[in-house]
Amino acid sequence: MSVLLGIDIGTTGTKALLLDSESGVIAEAERPTQLHSPHPGWAEEDTTKWWRNVCAVTRELLESTGIEVAGVGVTGMVPCTIPLDEHGEPLRWSMQQNDARSGEQVDDLNRRLAGTRVLERTGSAITQQSTAPRFLWLAEHEPQVWAATRTVVGSYDYITMRLCGSRAVEANWALETGLLDFAAMDWADDVLEACGGSRDLLPPVCRCNQVVGSVTAEAAAQTGIREGTPVVAGTADHIGSTFASGVLEEGDLLVKLGGAGDIMLAVDEPFVDDRLYLDFHLLPGRFVLSGCMATSGSLIKWFQRELAAGVSLTQLDEEAAGTPPGAGGAICLPYFLGEKTPINDAEATGAFVGLQLTQSRGQLFRAVLEGIAFGFRHHLEVFAEHGHRPTRARLTDGGSRSNVWSQITADVLGIPLEKVTMRSGSAVAAAFCAGMGVGAFADWRDIDRFVAVDEVVAPRHFDVYDRNYRAYRGLYPALKGVLE
Repeated sequence: MSVLLGIDIGTTGTKALLLDSESGVIAEAERPTQLHSPHPGWAEEDTTKWWRNVCAVTRELLESTGIEVAGVGVTGMVPCTIPLDEHGEPLRWSMQQNDARSGEQVDDLNRRLAGTRVLERTGSAITQQSTAPRFLWLAEHEPQVWAATRTVVGSYDYITMRLCGSRAVEANWALETGLLDFAAMDWADDVLEACGGSRDLLPPVCRCNQVVGSVTAEAAAQTGIREGTPVVAGTADHIGSTFASGVLEEGDLLVKLGGAGDIMLAVDEPFVDDRLYLDFHLLPGRFVLSGCMATSGSLIKWFQRELAAGVSLTQLDEEAAGTPPGAGGAICLPYFLGEKTPINDAEATGAFVGLQLTQSRGQLFRAVLEGIAFGFRHHLEVFAEHGHRPTRARLTDGGSRSNVWSQITADVLGIPLEKVTMRSGSAVAAAFCAGMGVGAFADWRDIDRFVAVDEVVAPRHFDVYDRNYRAYRGLYPALKGVLE
């Protein structure tokens, strides 16, 4: 038996857990974080707060249990952009994965790199999520930061570096930046040149279970983790959740109802589409087609705060459940922070249409839930264009605890959804990566021993939502023409 430590750098909280290699999760701890948006389209977080949280949660776990862990893995949001100085200190807060400030730079880079097959080589179109346009934005708007930048890393790579002192980036952060030629597994020099970067800024790319160092004396004093404990490269949070939900075989699908809306499909062979992201599965040789919507849970919190006077989500769920499918004709376009996949439009805006004086708050909240589900269905259509249809689908993250949101999602997608009981899948996956790195697990498929499904949500109202979905799909192009 070995106990592994998994740490998750999330949008709204920093989590840590202890994973017993035989019995599963034995302890968990969490501290809150906060997303900051000081200007329209900006999304930032305080990296020093992440580290303070890591120190607090690891000390809480280790001091309460008296356990010494065999290895550490970290997971987190991708592709955050964190510029570091020559000493490895952050020069500014993290630019988050849903940060949409670099729209002009996206257009500029697409012009500069026209005809160079960036999508085919890197697996990603140049979008608001890409790292290259953020380099240009920093050079233009924060030249002192850019001039002092010596290394760029992501969220979990930064915490890994704080733990063991080694500068490395995990393969999925590298792939999601749009700077990696994934076939060659090397940085794309022409993309770096176009955005004013260089490969000197980017650390070596490592596999998720690769041991990149060991806990330093300084980190041990702050975190309570034994000095010398191996630290692996870790993994992207959405890929960790996919793996820890048992999405292992081609055709397995995962829908994540979290702060952002993620939808992931496991495939045997990679293909590229500018409406999707391509990721490495934790299973060697397998890939994940990923979609990520900029807002889902965060849109729900906005509605709760601004339009519902802060009433509980439980009450809003009850009000929505008390109204029939279709929200009385109201349709929500959930592009409240621009939109990532599948439209990749940082300038897109959210909307409610079809409003009448007869509609209730519960119907408007239901429209929000339905609009997010319509966004997931849009991704299924993109998968289907390439001949990929899910053979099994699972549902996870905090939103899956809402019966009404889960049912709406199954109804809109028209497929049964298996609810995964595990609530900290990303951190479990990070701990599992550590276990693979130190030999606590022999096979990636050993994850199945920790995966459990508590219920299956069957679709009931697909026909109703099929009509509304067609109206939803017509809204974005119609409003884009009006609001430009």
